[in-house]
Amino acid sequence: MAKVLLGMSGGIDSSVALKILIEQGHEVTGLTMDLFNRGAIFGTGSDDKFDEDVKTAKAVADEFGIRHIVVEFRAAFKHDVINPFIFTYLNGETPNPCVFCNKTIKFGKLLDFALDRGFEYVATGHYAQTVRDEQTGRILLKKSNDEKKDQTYFLYGLSQRQLSHSLFPLGDKNKEEVRKTAAALGFSNADKKDSQDICFVKDEKYGEFIEKFSDRRIPYGNFISKDGAVLGEHKGIVNYTIGQRKGIGIALGKPLFVLEKNIRDNTIVLGDNDDLMSKELIVKNLNWIISEELKESVHVGCKTRSTQNCKNASVTPLASNSARVVFKEPQRAFASGQSAVFYIGDIVAGGGVITDRHF
Repeated sequence: MAKVLLGMSGGIDSSVALKILIEQGHEVTGLTMDLFNRGAIFGTGSDDKFDEDVKTAKAVADEFGIRHIVVEFRAAFKHDVINPFIFTYLNGETPNPCVFCNKTIKFGKLLDFALDRGFEYVATGHYAQTVRDEQTGRILLKKSNDEKKDQTYFLYGLSQRQLSHSLFPLGDKNKEEVRKTAAALGFSNADKKDSQDICFVKDEKYGEFIEKFSDRRIPYGNFISKDGAVLGEHKGIVNYTIGQRKGIGIALGKPLFVLEKNIRDNTIVLGDNDDLMSKELIVKNLNWIISEELKESVHVGCKTRSTQNCKNASVTPLASNSARVVFKEPQRAFASGQSAVFYIGDIVAGGGVITDRHF
């Protein structure tokens, strides 16, 4: 039996995770993190949704007879998640805030909080698993049994320290099982839909959010062709992503896609879908999990988006904790700022942040 601090969001995943941990005999305390002022961000003047989430999480905790607490991490969340999100967008890239949050908040600040208070593990409702490599002793990150819900893509940045103090009770479950369990227990959140949005941005209005919280006006600029011809006007670089087609608003008799975002001259390059295809990219901030470091080229399955199937590739180490990734077949729309995550079978080998793409 271990002393476990469980992150509880008010959703069914963390609620069912609590049931599993209790059945396993652990001593569990539930914790809901207060990460940002929803009234200020969403313009509601209140934190009604957060209050409802706390109420739901506490009700589940009470049902199992465990303590539930709320802890504020607003300053850390702003510094480690919101500010990098804004900075990355303003630099013409596309950030992945869930990766920031898992590394620095859920398994960063929260883990430090837990260990300082005598807890042995932090548990969450993520669909992922950890296993120990018997030969090396390292803790490995393994895909969930539910391939559709697997969240290892967002957890690749965790260190050995973080993985060794993490529990994922839902790792061998599928979402349908979890919903049935929640319904059988009479949880009020059993039918609650999974959120698909970034938690601190309302209705995916990234431009509005960035203007408000960076105190900067996002200027309009020009859409241009690959040869530099002006095609029309865009509504601010932060409102577009690599590979985007919808919302461009230019009719040239054929579909146009976002190929590049040039922050220096505030232009967005448009072109054909074929122009988005590439076999090579560079990643920085490489986090290698299966061994201490990447020492030589290795064949992997690679995802450059969380919903993508793994694609055959090789990863070769470069200087400054970076690597070159070469795919067997051309892939579509690599976006700087997003993550490339590498798998060997069901095990996460490592991953990094995309910094360059080659046409």
